[in-house]
Amino acid sequence: MKRVPTICVYCGCGCGMFLNVEGDHVIGVTPQRSHYVTKGTLCAKGWTIPELLRGHGRLASPLIKKEDKFRKISWETALDEIVSRFKKLIIKYGPESIGIFSSAKATNEENYLMMKFARGAIGTNNIDHCARLCHSSTVTGLVKAFGSGAMTNSQNEIEDAKAILLTGSNPTEQHPMVGAKIRRAVEKGTKLIVVDPRRIPLSRFAYLYLGQKPGTDVAWINGMIKIIVDEGWVNEDFIKSRTENYEGLVSAVKKYTPSEVKKITGIPERLLYQAAEAYAKSETGMIVYGMGITQHITGTDNVTGLANLAMVTGHIGKQFTGVNPLRGHNNVQGACDMGALPNFLTGYQKVNIKEVREKFEKAWGVKIPDTPGMTITEMIDGAGSGKIKGLIIMGENPLLSDPHINHVKESLKKLEFLVVIELFMTETAEIADVVLPSASFAEKDGTFTNTDRAVQRIRQAVPEFGESLPDWKIISELSKRFGLKMDYRCPEEVMDEIASLTPIYGGINYKRLEKEKYLQWPCADKNSKGTSYLHEKEFPRGKGYFNPVEFTEPDEVPDKEFPMVLTTGRIYYHWHTGTMTRKVGTLEREVSEGFVEINPFDAGKRKIKNSENVKIISRRGELVTKALVTERVPEGVVFIPFHFAEAAANLLTNPAVDREAKIPEFKVCSVKIEKM
Repeated sequence: MKRVPTICVYCGCGCGMFLNVEGDHVIGVTPQRSHYVTKGTLCAKGWTIPELLRGHGRLASPLIKKEDKFRKISWETALDEIVSRFKKLIIKYGPESIGIFSSAKATNEENYLMMKFARGAIGTNNIDHCARLCHSSTVTGLVKAFGSGAMTNSQNEIEDAKAILLTGSNPTEQHPMVGAKIRRAVEKGTKLIVVDPRRIPLSRFAYLYLGQKPGTDVAWINGMIKIIVDEGWVNEDFIKSRTENYEGLVSAVKKYTPSEVKKITGIPERLLYQAAEAYAKSETGMIVYGMGITQHITGTDNVTGLANLAMVTGHIGKQFTGVNPLRGHNNVQGACDMGALPNFLTGYQKVNIKEVREKFEKAWGVKIPDTPGMTITEMIDGAGSGKIKGLIIMGENPLLSDPHINHVKESLKKLEFLVVIELFMTETAEIADVVLPSASFAEKDGTFTNTDRAVQRIRQAVPEFGESLPDWKIISELSKRFGLKMDYRCPEEVMDEIASLTPIYGGINYKRLEKEKYLQWPCADKNSKGTSYLHEKEFPRGKGYFNPVEFTEPDEVPDKEFPMVLTTGRIYYHWHTGTMTRKVGTLEREVSEGFVEINPFDAGKRKIKNSENVKIISRRGELVTKALVTERVPEGVVFIPFHFAEAAANLLTNPAVDREAKIPEFKVCSVKIEKM
């Protein structure tokens, strides 16, 4: 038996593990004891990876749809067909008629090549990935405040912070290693402040629990800042030396008195005061948040509000502090870093800056477009309106992950040509014209970048399944047929090219990763040891900027017809759209069907009993699922996990988007519930 070191393919924690291999099969998994995140442990999803890799339901060969049925074809035929069809669309409608979804499940090298393919071979900036749906408001908001849109500190600092403000995240289920670190921090005496509409498991261990109404985050954040300002708990030295526009912030938060905040959020005045005091007066304080903050029409405002809170207290730029978004997927940070975004090239270099484009054009030998492209949500709308004629979707499943699924399906069906690159036959792949089989993370080399900016190696442990190919090879073959040569012999050569064009990755290469295990960007050159926490001496933009924000109601609020609020999220045993975890018998056995959490009071009013089927209806769709009667959710709020196709939460969700980041408002929409 051989043991191959690699990184888990699920959440953004980036856990280190060994794949235990006999012959051509992964027969087990062992956590890496020395790994800075894992420290000898894994979550249930990590432990069951060998089941995922057994190949049940894997796509084994390229498929083309003829007369509404898929049939097997050769790689040559599939690639030639794709290129022929897309060239015809480009000739007829122009390159802006093509869209590309890259993937947070793919490696850094593959996201870089997909970005290069879109801009250099197709000639469009219409490239995006699922960060649009989870943390695009993080990038937008933190760039406005600091000049850099990433987690400021490291996971291994959590246990030694004196205070932790956890909001919009349920890490014991969604980022289990982070959840465990928070538990250990509490055991050491850390004051944990949980702000969340649901009573998540960590609320039982919290110093304070504040249950706000969904969609009211700006109000309580501003309220905390006002208390801190009024009580003189601000860090005056930090504000004077490291920030600007403090007076604008002070003016903006004046009206957010504890009584006004209570009216908006439902948070008692005393609890708000205690939370502000605990966070501000602690020697060090970390803000940790997730998609409960970002997935709103005010997602960018929520993030900049948290940045304001960190700066006003000086809890930024040193260990055990900072503003720390927990990124969802294993490589969603890396996909952003690699420029799989419509407005950025690698390392957040803006595509509309001439000098930036010229650097990439010189390296690639082609011209690239100067106008930012469409986001995922805009490309879906564009498919519906006729602006987008052809689409390549790599490792994404928008027919479960995107809001208002009925609209998504109608739009995608209007495309003239749809290509999906996948491991399994997903709901999205089923409506494609051509489906290409992708190799899994255990069948290729590359790197992932986790939530705290750590770049880590994955290694091929077993041969590719069937005729599947790594995404980097698929993209390279497509690009060659478009006339843009990608003659890479291995992903290591791709990383070297990335480093040559990307200042924050400039000192990262495979030889260093082999020796040092991980490097956290920015890592400018071979002499840099990487950066465990950001903004120690200055912010990338110079001084941190206080962005005053005002409370705005969600796009939908309860009314007589739809009197309840729906919020959505993940659970411990499943992942995202269930494409992987629902193929794993051990996980599926734990939770095999969807459900809706409903408060006992609301259930009693409707004479709904636990485990009974109920119908949930929004302005966009309806579904039937089982009721889980629980006090985990407050009165007037219901929660549905979005993993289950047979009870797809995103049939109901609202596609309204943040005005800046274009992220949909997954976390708030109005619904009604009927007893069946």
